[in-house]
Amino acid sequence: MYTPLRIDPTKALGDIATFQRKLATGMGHLRSMREPEYANTPRELVYSEDKLKVWHFTGHGKTTSKTPLLIVYALVNTVWMTDLQADRSMVRNLLEQGEDVYLIDWGYPDGADRWLTLDDYINGYLDRCVDAVRKRHDLDAINLLGICQGGAFSLCYTALHADKVKNLITMVTPVDFHTPDNMLSSWCRSMDVDLFVDTMGNIPAGLMNYVYLTLKPVRLNQQKYIGMVDILDNPTELENFLRMERWIFDSPDQAGETFRQFIKDFYQGNKLVKGTLEIGGKPVDLGMVTQPVLNIFAEQDHLVPPDASRALGKHVGTTDYTQLAFKGGHIGIYVSGRAQREVPPAIHQWLRARD
Repeated sequence: MYTPLRIDPTKALGDIATFQRKLATGMGHLRSMREPEYANTPRELVYSEDKLKVWHFTGHGKTTSKTPLLIVYALVNTVWMTDLQADRSMVRNLLEQGEDVYLIDWGYPDGADRWLTLDDYINGYLDRCVDAVRKRHDLDAINLLGICQGGAFSLCYTALHADKVKNLITMVTPVDFHTPDNMLSSWCRSMDVDLFVDTMGNIPAGLMNYVYLTLKPVRLNQQKYIGMVDILDNPTELENFLRMERWIFDSPDQAGETFRQFIKDFYQGNKLVKGTLEIGGKPVDLGMVTQPVLNIFAEQDHLVPPDASRALGKHVGTTDYTQLAFKGGHIGIYVSGRAQREVPPAIHQWLRARD
């Protein structure tokens, strides 16, 4: 049965007036606002190579952990989602828990990096970063925290260099790339990656961002900008929104050969769980990961579905495996209020029990 649409003229006029007021105020804020900054936790540069840098965060509290923690981020975004702003910083919260935190900043690849391989990143750059931190602390092994693609890198690294890793934490990390609900994987599996890389060389960041946005086109391309109207008259909230936008679109290009290998071996071949993956001519066997493992995943993650991460428990060789489900999405696990309260303390408590 048809129900006529009933509109209260007085309320409608009031809503229009509120919208106009917020829009006018917001335009004034936007004109006067500088580009929002992130990465504001005090840090020092302790190692650099080519475009890569390793940062040591100093903070203001006292380090109580005996073993440093090296964060290995993905290649597809800048690392500063881990230190977005003072009240949304996983790094800062880990420091406040007493952890000694290091972070690999991969930098921005250019034409000179076109032929870098997974072997270069994992057995080369990552290994030398681990060695630099080990040397600073005179330790045989350190703790690793791998995030998203960086988690997959960390798993491979730990399987290949087990003597250098004491404890391993993976966060929103894809392990089984062929779960039925993995939309990104479904797209990648039908892709002619050889033609793609041979044509493009390095993969442009703008193209990668477009792919991620089209996974949830209405939510990520329309709804969030409509919702922005509600905060236009709030300078603090507007600055937070723009800071997130800056991070989303401030992405590095992808080294072409590494992209080719990652798509073929992980997304298309699912070799990590099949046990057929080789890096630098050496087999990567997750059964060789016998260190304690903490696997953290997000229950509403559209990029790395929970089942893609949960699969890790079936393949690692450790008897000390812990799984933590977080109520949130792929980005919320770093920056939401709930994440700030729950995730860094959980990481610290887990590490402290094994320190």
